[in-house]
Amino acid sequence: MNKQPAVTPRKLLAIAGMGWLFDAMDVGILSFIIAALHADWNLTPDQMKWIGSVNSIGMAAGAFVFGMLADRIGRKKVFMITLLFFSVGSGISAFATGLTVFLILRFLIGMGLGGELPVASTLVSEASAPEKRGRIIVLLESFWAAGWLLAAVISYFVIPSFGWRAALLLTALAALYALILRRSLPESPAHQALSQKKSIRGQAGSVWAKPYSRQTVLLSVVWFCVVFSYYGMFLWLPSVMLMKGYSMIESFEYVLLMTLAQLPGYFSAAWLIEKAGRKTLLVIYLLGTAGSAYFFGAADSLGMLLAAGMLLSFFNLGAWGVLYAYTPEQYPAAIRATGSGTAAAVGRIGGIFGPLLVGSLAARNVSFTAVFAVFCAAILIAVITILILGKETKQTELAQ
Repeated sequence: MNKQPAVTPRKLLAIAGMGWLFDAMDVGILSFIIAALHADWNLTPDQMKWIGSVNSIGMAAGAFVFGMLADRIGRKKVFMITLLFFSVGSGISAFATGLTVFLILRFLIGMGLGGELPVASTLVSEASAPEKRGRIIVLLESFWAAGWLLAAVISYFVIPSFGWRAALLLTALAALYALILRRSLPESPAHQALSQKKSIRGQAGSVWAKPYSRQTVLLSVVWFCVVFSYYGMFLWLPSVMLMKGYSMIESFEYVLLMTLAQLPGYFSAAWLIEKAGRKTLLVIYLLGTAGSAYFFGAADSLGMLLAAGMLLSFFNLGAWGVLYAYTPEQYPAAIRATGSGTAAAVGRIGGIFGPLLVGSLAARNVSFTAVFAVFCAAILIAVITILILGKETKQTELAQ
């Protein structure tokens, strides 16, 4: 067995977290680029909706394929592959000259992004002590907020002056990071300890068979509802502001302010998760998300838009952190990445329909109050499912 480099939990969190930061920067910039392409390529709402949805189709495929692959060849190798997938794709997409080519590249970028997130959370979860695991995973998720903030800053200063292509080229810097990461990221000790690995078919079947079918149903429903709502709402935030009559620069500025609230959302969840537990905290933050979504859609003034948008960022991203901590804890090491990837893949299907729904309803002049009420209802379905099927996993040892 090859000797692994010694990496402290803090350094591992930083290494994996930087991967998440670049992922979030890519997705965050995409939400601003959709608004920029609307003006640059004269896209209709029906065309705009496909950009976010194709990205989610790729994420669904990537989460499922790379999740299973991580249980076969290791978390580290798959983490590296997925990082290069999306970073190189981002650089190439900066040179796209039409919507069709851009959509193909967004599918490939989405595959890398969708595969990297559940694999990274599985790796960090397996390397963390039970009493600190939940907090560490939520802190890992907080890098997502940092990436979104960086995306908002780049979009605010770069896109109006230099165009969306320059913004995409900046995200391609993640490829350089991936080369550095290759030398310092350790393999998961839980994966190395496996004496026998299941076949791909066995992995896929095990997560739906007893005794794990309940967990898989629970996570699939929750992930679908959360991702459906998140991508439906957040990918369209700049465009919604534009449609409400604000200029592009004003829209980017207001979304940047809303995005700032993500960080306290993560940090509060990280502080509470080992005290309140995963199940209780997830329900609380999802209820906050549902209420904020409704009031954002119904807002009729700038003050109300900003307040509801900031609360939406706070609760929704805090809930994401808890969900990423909760998911790997449901499965043993042999199928942990497969289970996490399967739940994420089902969730990404929701991410396909969320942006499509907003685009379709916006093209038919349906009020944003009605649109965001749909997202509110989806989050409430997730809450009910957690209350019925969810089990607490606070400070439990991961099954080997």
